[in-house]
Amino acid sequence: MYAPRRYLMCPPEHFRVTYSINPWMDPAKPVDLPIALAQWEDLRDRYRSLGHTVELLDPVRELPDMVYAANGATVIDGRVLGARFAHPERSGEAAAHRDWYRAHGFTDVATPEHINEGEGDFAVTARWVLAGRGFRSSPLSHGEAQEYFGRPVLGLDLVDPRYYHLDTALCVLDPDREDVMYHPAAFSPGSRAVLARLFPDALLAEEADALALGLNAVSDGHHVLLPQAATGLFDPLRARGYEPVPVDLTELLKGGGSVKCVTAEIRS
Repeated sequence: MYAPRRYLMCPPEHFRVTYSINPWMDPAKPVDLPIALAQWEDLRDRYRSLGHTVELLDPVRELPDMVYAANGATVIDGRVLGARFAHPERSGEAAAHRDWYRAHGFTDVATPEHINEGEGDFAVTARWVLAGRGFRSSPLSHGEAQEYFGRPVLGLDLVDPRYYHLDTALCVLDPDREDVMYHPAAFSPGSRAVLARLFPDALLAEEADALALGLNAVSDGHHVLLPQAATGLFDPLRARGYEPVPVDLTELLKGGGSVKCVTAEIRS
């Protein structure tokens, strides 16, 4: 059994890679925009076919990375903590997200003081907010999020620049059961020890699946939508009672993101 979710996505109408702010981005590799849009539409339609609601954020021509909607805010219990981006190329996205939430009836929308990149570095379970640091979000944003949401925020240090956001190295499979999967080598020794203590039964991803951005996945508690190249995760997920749903987002991978990066969850 799983409950319908509400997601926010932004069409990649203006998506392109003309600069590099993570190791995945190479301006010498052009984006095939019609394919990128078709892949994004397929993911959107899969969500809807599973009974989930997909809201749409209008893209802005000058902001090619807006397709990575997960980075724009974190929403818990209807409260919206906006983003503050580390790189100037993406800074304009933050206001677009805050404006969307205010226009859609959210009255508690905060503009953060410290750098955080939304669900890129915040992952939510029933008891915790797991928070990445090391490449993008400031450690100071963790205390800010804890004060705002009134939930314990646990910092995790990312040490491999290929996993520049927490959502490239860890996925919450079931927030209520606090079931997660992650790639241990993406984290510092101390953070690996914390994860092992918190989630002793976690699914541990091998490097090949992590490099396919297989952890940049979205789970509704039963279906796990993840990159089709992360084949090593399919059987372990099935063994835990989940249904893997492989999707092709190879064009959007050129910007350093996959399923989770393009999907913000609205937890009302």
